[in-house]
This record gives sequence, C-alpha cells and structure tokens, in this order.
Amino acid sequence: MTAPYTEQQFIHLVRLAWDLRGLHMASLVELPKNEEPALLLGVESTAVKVRATKERGVWVFTWGQGPEQRVRALGEEAAQIIRKAVHQ
Repeated sequence: MTAPYTEQQFIHLVRLAWDLRGLHMASLVELPKNEEPALLLGVESTAVKVRATKERGVWVFTWGQGPEQRVRALGEEAAQIIRKAVHQ
C-alpha cells in the first residue's frame, strides 16, 4: 500500500531535517491540519518554509517561487544547498 501524498511529503521533510541537523542547523516539522506539511527553518519572523512536492514525477524541495529556490529531494547535496540559501 502506498502512503498518501502528504505522508510521503512528511517522510522527505523529516529526512531533510535529519540531514540539516548533521550540518548544525535546527528545524521544525510543521503538520497543519488542513495544509501540506512543511519544514520551518530560522526564527518565527524570518522563518523559511521548505515544502516537498512532486514535479514531473520527481520529488523536489522548494522554499520560494524561483528556479534557484528548488532542489531535488533525493539529491545528496539538498541539505547543503538549502542551508546555504537560508543563511544568505
């Protein structure tokens, strides 16, 4: 049985959170009742929301609208790219 879409999103986000922890970056997994899950990075007023979505059959992490604000979710460098983008 395959997991619901939002459960798959959650699994990708938790893996990212673990990878970011290894890079000494704290995060918070958000599981709102009626919205997609997200990973919060930073403090409340400047928090960045990272989401896991499927684009053309490939899982990606996004944290904005631009093409430079997305990275393949299964890429080994995803956590490093996101960490660098958040700290700019």
